Amino acid sequence: MEQRRFSGKSQWYHETQSSQNLTNVQPLVPEVPQVDDRFLLDLKLADPPLLRGIPWAPIARSLSNLLLPEQVETNRLHTFTRYERLTTALTVAQVFGVQRLCNYYAALLAPECSSDSSRESNRRLTQITQFSRQLASHPTSIKATSLMELDECGLSIEDIITFTQLIGFIGFQAYTIAVLQAFMHFPVRLLPGLNAQQDADGAIFNHPEGIWQSDLAALERRYASEEQLHALKTGRKSATLHELAGLLAHDPQMLMGLEQLTRQFWPTGLPEDDDGRLVMMLVSRINGSLTCFNSAASHWQGAPSLPDTVRQGESAVDAFSQHHPRENAIMQTVQLLTRSPDRFSYTQLAPLFAQGFTEQQAFHLLIHSGLVGWLNRLKTGLGTLNAPKTFPP
Repeated sequence: MEQRRFSGKSQWYHETQSSQNLTNVQPLVPEVPQVDDRFLLDLKLADPPLLRGIPWAPIARSLSNLLLPEQVETNRLHTFTRYERLTTALTVAQVFGVQRLCNYYAALLAPECSSDSSRESNRRLTQITQFSRQLASHPTSIKATSLMELDECGLSIEDIITFTQLIGFIGFQAYTIAVLQAFMHFPVRLLPGLNAQQDADGAIFNHPEGIWQSDLAALERRYASEEQLHALKTGRKSATLHELAGLLAHDPQMLMGLEQLTRQFWPTGLPEDDDGRLVMMLVSRINGSLTCFNSAASHWQGAPSLPDTVRQGESAVDAFSQHHPRENAIMQTVQLLTRSPDRFSYTQLAPLFAQGFTEQQAFHLLIHSGLVGWLNRLKTGLGTLNAPKTFPP
């Protein structure tokens, strides 16, 4: 028997779907969807130097339009609907707890409806919601079986790539909004029931030479379009994306956009200074992405013991921080933002300013952490870390 639904609150029913709307349902927050900037949600910094620190914003806006277009055309290979995309966006926004973002996607989802409320469709939406929540809140909880369950629910490889990109993108957007609101001195508004993200199991980092392997089939060149081949070639040239390029090329426009975005932050493909490398190590340690961690650690030029310190976890980091005030300031601020973006405020910027960071430097460093989180989730969501093979002497 079909359950009773209230279409005006359809956006809260993730595991079941609302019935077809018979009226033009108004958004819960009427002004929220009417933003000019779909990425920054019309947040505008008053300080001109800080505005110069976000030349990447147009790229992020274009990615938002790619992932969440007004109309989604589906076919045999692309079945991921607008309703499912907005449900994913709201689920991920709720995990990070940034209220402005939650309000925005809730208001966009409110007037939408699913195509049907069959058992198969409900099961598919349940799997989509579960995967979204797990990858956003605890990335290492995603296993190869999680991808198999998505496949069994009818998502194609192309769908899964776009889906995972969307989860990473909404996380990046959540961190960006949290940082912007902090610089604008917005008060922190906590959503009830949210807990800070827990660090990944340290056992992941016991094999520093672990090898990342994809759990999905890479794009086959013989079946690829010219657009896909061009995106694949571009992605493989990127030090950041070369491992993922064969998978991400299933959605060539998103791969090209992500490559442009990472190049804005890291022109050479990786962080170019130790502050950026430390941020990549910290965020990757929390999210459990060993290969991203190793990319930064291999270029680290500061205190030789720091990479191993971060690998060992919180207690080792605390001991190290007592004698390294600059690194301590970065660690405190980045760890709080990564674990609890909903609790991030201007007060948390004080340690960086005390160590001589300008507002523009601090802003860029913190936004950088959100991009690292996106890459971490692509790695943990689409592949598996395997210990290197050992051979007898």
